[in-house]
Amino acid sequence: MNWTLRKWWAVFSIYFQDGIAYRASGLIWVTTDLATAVTMPLVWAAASKNGPIGGFTSSDFVLYYLCMLFLGSFVMSHIMWELAMEIKEGQFSTMLLRPMSFYQLNFFRNLSWRVIRPVLFAPFFFALLFAYRGYLSHAVIHLGWEFWAAVILGHLVSFTFVMMMAMLALFTQEVTSIFELYYIPMLFLSGQLFPIAMLPMWAAKLAKLFPFYFMTGAPTEILIGRITGSAIYQALGIQCIWIVICYLLSRLLWSKGLKHYTGVGM
Repeated sequence: MNWTLRKWWAVFSIYFQDGIAYRASGLIWVTTDLATAVTMPLVWAAASKNGPIGGFTSSDFVLYYLCMLFLGSFVMSHIMWELAMEIKEGQFSTMLLRPMSFYQLNFFRNLSWRVIRPVLFAPFFFALLFAYRGYLSHAVIHLGWEFWAAVILGHLVSFTFVMMMAMLALFTQEVTSIFELYYIPMLFLSGQLFPIAMLPMWAAKLAKLFPFYFMTGAPTEILIGRITGSAIYQALGIQCIWIVICYLLSRLLWSKGLKHYTGVGM
């Protein structure tokens, strides 16, 4: 057990140092999220000036988007791009020789950047809190254990899902178009562009049949008190179900994909 923990820590430390070494690149990626944080709260706050929309007041919209943005910086994983490139160029072969499972290696590799990104984003986040302070004077957040569990599980839903997608690179050399298509339902069904409550009833129910809402939408709504009581435990349970489904599918694709992998590189 001690040896396993040391391996995990070693991998995490290596990739953490790698992420710190390229802080400027990280800041550039962080600033790409600011457009949503600056514009969307203002748009919805203006739209709801004459009354709540979907149960959201102007203050609720501002709080929702700021919480969603900050949580998303930790929760959302995008490691499939790096893995697809490494598989395509043959670097994947070296990963198969390392004394750690491919899944564990990339989990801690991904986690290192997920830890760095909120830290890089924090100064911008506090600046946004100051800019929107007029809307947040009566804001209430709920930081119980259910929220922290939802954040961790949301991250695992995102990670297992993108790992499942990354395994497609073992079957075909060009998967970037598939990855780009992923962002369309993810943005619309996760609650990142707008709260799921803004959708028609049938569309909101449909959104909750997919894993995207349980990545960032559910943790955010638990934090701001939109999900309470038994609905919280239902959301946590569905997150666990999606983690198991995505993990099993990724393992299936892994076992089948290794038979197709040639490792010839570019």
